[in-house]
Amino acid sequence: MLAKVSSCAVVGLDGEVVGVEVDISQGLPAFTIVGLPDAAVQEAKERVRSAIRNSGHDFPLKRITVNLAPADLRKEGPAYDLPIAVGILTALGQVPATGDSAVFLGELSLDGQLRHTNGVLPMVALARDHGFQAVYVPSDDASEASLIEGIQVVPVSTLGELSSHLRAVQPIAPFVPPEPRPAAETPVAHVVDFCHIRGQEHVKRALEVAAAGGHNALMTGPPGAGKTLLARAMPAILPSMTSGEALEVTKIYSVAGLLRQDTPLIQQRPFRAPHHTVSHAGLVGGGRHPRPGEITLSHRGILFLDELPEFPHSVLESIRQPMEDGIVTVSRAQGTVTFPASFMMVAAMNPCPCGFYGDPTKHCTCSASAVTRYQHRISGPLLDRIDIFVEVPRVEYEKLTEEVVAEPSVEVRARVEASRERQRLRFSESRLVCNAEMGPVEVRESCQRVLEDEAKSLLRMAMNQLSLSARAFHRVLKLARTIADLSASEVITTAHLAEALQYRQRGGS
Repeated sequence: MLAKVSSCAVVGLDGEVVGVEVDISQGLPAFTIVGLPDAAVQEAKERVRSAIRNSGHDFPLKRITVNLAPADLRKEGPAYDLPIAVGILTALGQVPATGDSAVFLGELSLDGQLRHTNGVLPMVALARDHGFQAVYVPSDDASEASLIEGIQVVPVSTLGELSSHLRAVQPIAPFVPPEPRPAAETPVAHVVDFCHIRGQEHVKRALEVAAAGGHNALMTGPPGAGKTLLARAMPAILPSMTSGEALEVTKIYSVAGLLRQDTPLIQQRPFRAPHHTVSHAGLVGGGRHPRPGEITLSHRGILFLDELPEFPHSVLESIRQPMEDGIVTVSRAQGTVTFPASFMMVAAMNPCPCGFYGDPTKHCTCSASAVTRYQHRISGPLLDRIDIFVEVPRVEYEKLTEEVVAEPSVEVRARVEASRERQRLRFSESRLVCNAEMGPVEVRESCQRVLEDEAKSLLRMAMNQLSLSARAFHRVLKLARTIADLSASEVITTAHLAEALQYRQRGGS
């Protein structure tokens, strides 16, 4: 008695079709799973046996062999419980064969209930792309699976319910997704508003420019000046994600197991703030079987690194390539996996170990060598990839107690949205999303050719006096392009370029 059922596996962020072959033969009772299963798949034997019995079916006292094909692909996780159980019931003739028209995904509990499974979204997308007509998923994951159009999603609560459906005794109605709520109506999880932050108007302007063009930013200032608060207010001014970006981010969080069941589609840009004790694998991604790290979880959003010099040197250096390329490649003996990593890095640091170097009111207790060592924890190549450097001074008493309400985040976000819309139109024929992603060709077309003559002279002087590298030259132009977009100007004027130059690093960290 042989039965074949289709399922899926997740490799990196993508799926791969897995054929579940079940053979039941005479001999001493045995239950064997082959095809490079991990411990979670091997333990499926006990879950499947109990689930079948507790669902009102007979479990055969025969030799059962389950093959997960292709055999050279490592199988992980409990998502194979349901296809194995369906394969056994099909081989016994207790349910009809489904052929190659359906995919089964889900973890079984001992009583036959189906539980949430990670990575449903990329697996359903793969099933659709391979021409499957229906996918059977746990009821808790039906709303997530329904984000993929063009395939029928059948929500399953128990194995017994699925058995009745396959035998046409009590059919299960396909899942009908509710109307999605517009992103503008979705409440932002980070409630800090710019109007609640007193003073620091020039820092708010710098962060607005960063949000408008997707630029990296570094804030430097004494403790308590508001660097962390300003960074945590940034999600409220970020532009809304497009549907394609939302699906990208949702797929990442689905694979990582961080997708909330009540929010199947992530509509707010991610904001990740790992502690400075994070490991290399925790930040970049990795492990024996690679999983997304913090830079991938912040894809299309913000990666906030507080107390930047406290991060290990090797960890900081590992994000240089993702900052430039927008992807991170993790290589292991089992294979190579590429994760998306197009993020904005916003960092904050003190100017010295005590935090008061250069402060006009409080004396710094650090020696000159200690200050130098502290600032040199961040390498020059990493600093060269940061577009905006901004000082965050201490806030005076008058600013803290004034009654004037600052500009709210909603008004800043409107300008950022308008700027991003101009960028979408400019890059409509390419895969670029914002100005920070421009390459040399786009910089030449969209920046250098629309630069005023006086601005060209200013840029030539800045290259000589600031000793800008070729990368810094392009980053200044991209930043000036964003500032011009915020002012709805097609031409980059001297004022736009001068503001971009003032955000360059001066005199050390």
